[in-house]
Amino acid sequence: VDAGSPPGARDTEQLKMCVKGLGGVVESFKQASRRSAEELVSAVLPRARQIVGESVGQREGGSGGGVQGASNFLGSPVLTVGGGAAAKANSTVLDYNLDDAAFELCQISEGYIGRMCSSLDELVEPLRVHLVPKLADELMIGILGGVSKRLEAAIRKSKFTPLGAISLDSDVRYLMNFAKDRIDSPELKSNVTLCRACPSLARLNQITLLMNVDDLEDALDLISVSKRKGNWDLKLDDAKTLLSLRVDFEGAKVNDLLQIEEE
Repeated sequence: VDAGSPPGARDTEQLKMCVKGLGGVVESFKQASRRSAEELVSAVLPRARQIVGESVGQREGGSGGGVQGASNFLGSPVLTVGGGAAAKANSTVLDYNLDDAAFELCQISEGYIGRMCSSLDELVEPLRVHLVPKLADELMIGILGGVSKRLEAAIRKSKFTPLGAISLDSDVRYLMNFAKDRIDSPELKSNVTLCRACPSLARLNQITLLMNVDDLEDALDLISVSKRKGNWDLKLDDAKTLLSLRVDFEGAKVNDLLQIEEE
């Protein structure tokens, strides 16, 4: 105002008063915008969770009988990523208990994570095109948070070989790249800032790091160093439960080793 209006003029002073009064209006618009984004996320999340359940081979409300129903997800059978068992050959299933043959199959076939992200795209993209970039990003972060929580629950039901842990790392990277490709804000284009904006995704990334340790001593170092840096959200009970999923780690040794004091 001062730069574009005559100093001391009556109109200038009136204009200053008008500009000052806009602060409350701007804040009310911001609050309305946040509420709208939260309501939109709440409306879309149930379908997003259902997509995750179908993709990993679990129906809503249970995990037992859902694999068969998901075997023809999106009208196309998907090769299993699990265990090398022929009985699973036409199932869409999250399974990180991989032998060498199953791991090689993962490298050449489309796994559950790719199909999940394609379905999420079909759900979210028609909404994003009608939103301003900031609201579109908030929608994407909200959906990503719900998806990450549901994926963590599914991951906790799978056994892991070391090759399976490598496959998990690849899947989580795929999910993060999927999100970054659809976010407009430059501030959210890095893994660090994206995880900071989405705590559930940060947990998923920490789970990936934990499951990929070579031995239990490395797990102890990872947790200790990450805690000191302030970027570790997993409780010790979480770490013990997850590491016990590794078929090459003995549960008793996991419990004996992880004796760090919780902060």
